[in-house]
Amino acid sequence: MTAPDRAEEIIHRELTAFARRARASAGRMHPELSLVSYTLLGHLEERDGCRATDLAAHYALDKSTVSRQVTALERAGLVERRPDPDDARVQVLHLTEAGRHILAQVTESRRAAFRERLAGWPQEDLVRFATYLARYNA
Repeated sequence: MTAPDRAEEIIHRELTAFARRARASAGRMHPELSLVSYTLLGHLEERDGCRATDLAAHYALDKSTVSRQVTALERAGLVERRPDPDDARVQVLHLTEAGRHILAQVTESRRAAFRERLAGWPQEDLVRFATYLARYNA
């Protein structure tokens, strides 16, 4: 196996471990909020609302998956639908105050976990790691 092949195998293995850890830690941060739900809430906050179809397209998820997640978030009182001011036929999803509150709690827990895990890293390594992840996901 060549050095690039070995590197690709290590990258794959480590990204898989990262994804598993992220899914597992999501439940510990807030028992009612899955990793997908947390991600959707974060996107709604960042965009100040959007349509369910926009969420599906952005995350490359099936519309039915997003619909189930959004329904659960609505039932929990974390998300609400509002008519689009430009087109009353369209519903835009927005965080409720409860949604903002839980998102802030989970975000702080997540940041604390990252700070703990990366505590000994030099700043240059953190910046480089962030740059590489952003580049990979672009």
